[in-house]
Amino acid sequence: MKLAELQRKLIAAARAHPPSNQVPYAFEKRIMARLQLRPVLDVWALWARGLWRAAAPCVAVMLLLSAWSVLAPANTPATDLPSAFDNAVLAAAEPEQPANPAE
Repeated sequence: MKLAELQRKLIAAARAHPPSNQVPYAFEKRIMARLQLRPVLDVWALWARGLWRAAAPCVAVMLLLSAWSVLAPANTPATDLPSAFDNAVLAAAEPEQPANPAE
């Protein structure tokens, strides 16, 4: 069925059945009052609530990691990061040494 023909049939059906004049008393005022009672969605309040809920776990994780770093054993060998980085970068630049330099 074509769209224009469908539209024509729907308009003809709507004209054949006019709306009733029996609208309840103060119907539009009740609808407007109910619409005004709906709370407005506050996006900033949603963000604030979520951030406050996330603050406590973040503080707990921060305290655990701080305690772990303070209470970690001091006898673990510390790696010299700059020299390890230099060795890793320069390892590719240096040519391979022969296995037996005497040959």
